[in-house]
Amino acid sequence: MQSSPEKLLEKHHEMVHTENSKVTSHVQRKQGEWIINSLMIEGCSVPFKYKRQKMYKDLKGRRVNLTYYPSVEKVGDVSFEIMKVVRIKIA
Repeated sequence: MQSSPEKLLEKHHEMVHTENSKVTSHVQRKQGEWIINSLMIEGCSVPFKYKRQKMYKDLKGRRVNLTYYPSVEKVGDVSFEIMKVVRIKIA
C-alpha cells in the first residue's frame, strides 16, 4: 500500500513535500547491504539522502516529487545538514 504525501504530512508536521523539483546531481554508493542515494536539487544547497536495497536508475536531469524532513548527519566532529527523503516519485 502506497502512502499519499497528504497523509504523511498530516501525521508528521515536520515533513515537507515538494513537487516537480529538478535533480542536478544523483550519486549512489554501497554501504553494507544498502545503496545510499544522494540527490542535489536545483536551487538548494543541502543534499537529499535516501537508501534502497538495489541500484536505481540515474535521476540526473529528471523532475521528482519529494517528501522529506530536515536532519543532521555527523561525520567525525562536524555536523552537516541533510534532507532525509521518505518518499520519492518521478514527476
